[in-house]
Amino acid sequence: MSVANATSDTGYDAWLRYDRLPERQAGVLTGWCRRIVMPEREGLFHTVRRELTAALASLLGIEPVVTDVLDADADAADTTGAGRALVVATAERAAGLGLLAGEEAGALHADGFVIRTVRRGDVRAVLLAGGTARGLLYGAFHFLRLASIGSLNDRALEQLDIADRPRNPLRMINHWDNMDGSIERGYAGKSIFFRDGKFIADKTRVRDYARLLASIGINALTINNVNVHETETKLITDELLPDVAATADIFREYGIRLMLSINFAAPIQAGGLPTADPLDPAVRAWWRERAAAIFRRIPDFGGFLVKADSEFRPGPFTYGRDHADGANMLAEALEPFGGIVIWRCFVYNCLQDWRDRTTDRAKAAYDHFVPLDGRFKDNVLLQIKNGPMDFQVREPVSPLFGGLTRTNQMLELQITQEYTGQQRHLCYLVPQWKEVLDFDTYACGEGTTVARIASGSAFGRETGGIAGVSNIGDDPNWTGHLLAQANLYGFGRLAWNPELSAEDITDEWVRLTFGGDPETVRTIAEMLLDSWRIYENYTAPLGVGWMVNPGHHYGPNVDGYEYSKWGTYHFADCRGIGVDRTVKTGTGFTAQYHKPHSEIYESLEQCPDELLLFFHHVPYTHRLHSGKTVIQHIYDTHFEGAEQARGLVERWSGLKGRIDTGRFLQVLRRLEEQAEHAKEWRDVINTYFWRKSGIPDARGRKIY
Repeated sequence: MSVANATSDTGYDAWLRYDRLPERQAGVLTGWCRRIVMPEREGLFHTVRRELTAALASLLGIEPVVTDVLDADADAADTTGAGRALVVATAERAAGLGLLAGEEAGALHADGFVIRTVRRGDVRAVLLAGGTARGLLYGAFHFLRLASIGSLNDRALEQLDIADRPRNPLRMINHWDNMDGSIERGYAGKSIFFRDGKFIADKTRVRDYARLLASIGINALTINNVNVHETETKLITDELLPDVAATADIFREYGIRLMLSINFAAPIQAGGLPTADPLDPAVRAWWRERAAAIFRRIPDFGGFLVKADSEFRPGPFTYGRDHADGANMLAEALEPFGGIVIWRCFVYNCLQDWRDRTTDRAKAAYDHFVPLDGRFKDNVLLQIKNGPMDFQVREPVSPLFGGLTRTNQMLELQITQEYTGQQRHLCYLVPQWKEVLDFDTYACGEGTTVARIASGSAFGRETGGIAGVSNIGDDPNWTGHLLAQANLYGFGRLAWNPELSAEDITDEWVRLTFGGDPETVRTIAEMLLDSWRIYENYTAPLGVGWMVNPGHHYGPNVDGYEYSKWGTYHFADCRGIGVDRTVKTGTGFTAQYHKPHSEIYESLEQCPDELLLFFHHVPYTHRLHSGKTVIQHIYDTHFEGAEQARGLVERWSGLKGRIDTGRFLQVLRRLEEQAEHAKEWRDVINTYFWRKSGIPDARGRKIY
């Protein structure tokens, strides 16, 4: 029975199911965990105690005894646990007990932890020590993760020696929830925070969500949409701050700081001022007063997330100011309280005339922000999308990573699947994110990866991190598609440690969610790891992107994207396809990269096939590195992708009887829909390019 108050076959428990371990595993672990020595009990320590005792009771079938005393005789009547215990304490307290060297305790990261088999006299114990209570919480969840996937066998428990810490200071979830209950780009039901302009009174689901986030190391979140409407502006006013504070109280129990998205025009909307000019003294005073009011209610408030001067959002451009002026004004208001400003770099003119092929949305972020490098205050972070466009299934890494060297940065990923199937299709994004994080910008020579830039380590910055746009809602299984839970889990694990492999993260999630049956683990892991390429095969070819219906962005429509008012994003005509972004003959976008990428992308011969049409306009008869022509690649991948999508149904169907009926049927229905929709994508895309090019399929297949 799971520790969560929900039936197991809905998927509500996600990866925190804590199903009973097999008898032998449970017996071994019981010997070490029947007695928990935990001297500290208040605040976050109470959360740690609650999570450990409830989870171990579920895993082992026994209720652990919690004591303050580490004593060999304390449990002598029980021969299975005599002289053994699980000791849970801060590093400082562990050093005081003689279980951790003072030097190591002093050096332990605040969010870091140690899990180690130790001895003191006749007592042998598993020590779980955290740099702070928050580090202890992360260590507890890691210990439970190891227990749940069966890694804590007798030998492992005798030799435990794990030390870990997060690589990113900020590990954040961005919600795009509106107070009417809707979620922009939400595909899993309605908001868990808001309904009909008010906060939802029952906070049970919010608390369960906080548990999920803490278990993967998340330490901050915003609860409202970056496109802040007038209703959401009230969140920073005295009218709604008590409700915001009550929500912050829940997340605080799990070491998570709450932040808010704000409207740059709030001084006008909520303050009655005639302007929101960031250099106006009255505007600056208004923001200082609001910051003070928020921190009085929420002492550990994180700060503001801002979308400005993009897609009709207000910003400093209105007043002839720049992004540094706007961000620094807010940063000054938050600085006395330790708050930060996260300023999104998603800035472009969405009504550009695409008949002018020198205009390029991909260049906008770099052109706007690189000239401002070094002007932002130290409590400002620039949040940069993984690619220069908008979360496409395939696009290059944003050149803004590597373009900025004197400014705090963080990476923005989209967990919610806006352009990748909207959680009606299986598209596991961890392999994509790994490619982004491992991308070497060469900004300071070889080894200047996006992961190092985002963390701050590459340029010696003290802060940085990774943010993900949430994919959860009030659906019983949180994410609509049960397997989409793997994207949320994977995001958290990569934000904690970008060096983890996609394969290891996948294996963890499958075992935690579906148990250790080898056939089940192998099948689901392979389905997940194959799914990104499968989705790419039947949707947008060779990095071209954007072939979706306007507005909702679901389903094939080759010329349908709403911002290409006078043409397309791919410039397909009867002769060829692709966007010329070269310096020699195109928009010059390739020059925004450091060498060797600038040279590789500029060169038609060297450009990787998967990004060819992002950087070059080529004839349909152009031959790829694979030897195929572009048009034949389009035909082949769309036929192959549709077949692979049907194969996902078959692979999942083979697990019938190995997975509980409720979850099995949930996934089966989604995969069957995906298979049908993949055929639609195949037919729409192939028909379009057959008619455009006039070139038939070399294999003689029917093109509809």
